[in-house]
Amino acid sequence: MTEKITLQDSYQARARIAGRVRQTAMVPSPALSARCGGAVSLKLESSQITGSFKLRGATNAVLSLSEEQRAAGVVGVSTGNHGRGLAYAAAQAGVRCIICMSELVPQNKVVGIKSHGAEVRITGRSQDDAQVEVDRLVAEGMTMLPPFDHRDIIAGQSTVALEMLEQAPDLETVLVPLSGGGLISGVAMVMKAVNPAIRVIGVSMARGAAMHASLQAGKPVQVEELPTLADSLGGGIGLDNAYTFAMTQALVEDVVLVSEAEIAAAIRHAYFEERLVIEGSGSVGIAALLAGRVEHPGRCAVLVSGQNIGMDLHKRIIDGEDVDVAAEAGGGANA
Repeated sequence: MTEKITLQDSYQARARIAGRVRQTAMVPSPALSARCGGAVSLKLESSQITGSFKLRGATNAVLSLSEEQRAAGVVGVSTGNHGRGLAYAAAQAGVRCIICMSELVPQNKVVGIKSHGAEVRITGRSQDDAQVEVDRLVAEGMTMLPPFDHRDIIAGQSTVALEMLEQAPDLETVLVPLSGGGLISGVAMVMKAVNPAIRVIGVSMARGAAMHASLQAGKPVQVEELPTLADSLGGGIGLDNAYTFAMTQALVEDVVLVSEAEIAAAIRHAYFEERLVIEGSGSVGIAALLAGRVEHPGRCAVLVSGQNIGMDLHKRIIDGEDVDVAAEAGGGANA
């Protein structure tokens, strides 16, 4: 049985990563508040050093390694943001890092990871394909730091919730992008420990939402990985999931799915109304509010998880183009 992750783990993680990650702003959104009839604020993890919240968990995990593990190096599988965070955290700690990715990962995210000094290996067309290469490197002695289902990763991500509660102590609803569940597990654990009345709602894309399908099935299930504007939310949760499935099942009130058109509309809203450039995965909470999927949000915080979108794609979206990433990919993108 896995050991429970607690509020104490969150405080310890915050102390460990202090000075290595950015405390991000929480800003009110008059436009969303007027649309939704609540008091909506945006938690801007999109302004984190590597452009997403993933740096928190990666930094906590790297700093928790033994000397032997540090010497052997770390490896991870990623759709971009975890890889970027892990590459940066490893470089800061002087640890070798290899990131394995599928062909579905946008090129801008591959370039971003390489910019932090990590080696990138592209394998197959899914997270599962990339994981095969990770497993081979682990067999050679490297330490795998996964995108979400890991104690130190979850504890690191949970530190964003400590900040949110300090910035807005009277929160009633929190909207969190949902993929493998590392972020929402940590956020929900902290929120419920401090105030069980806070509603935590996960938001994912309608195309290939693995955690949503797993929750409906009552157990982790495999879901086909599909191209989506919310590419960082793609991939599975792992059939042998140790932490995030059970935590999400126990602590999250609801999961909302949003369409590709709604994701695009949220990216446009963020740009024109909030003056923010954000990626599709970071926009899903805004999308849920704009689409009227969240009833009575009240004092609501939307976690804007990342900004790492290719600027050519961003321009097409804000120019009003109906971008169909599935058609452009020619077929059937977590972390």
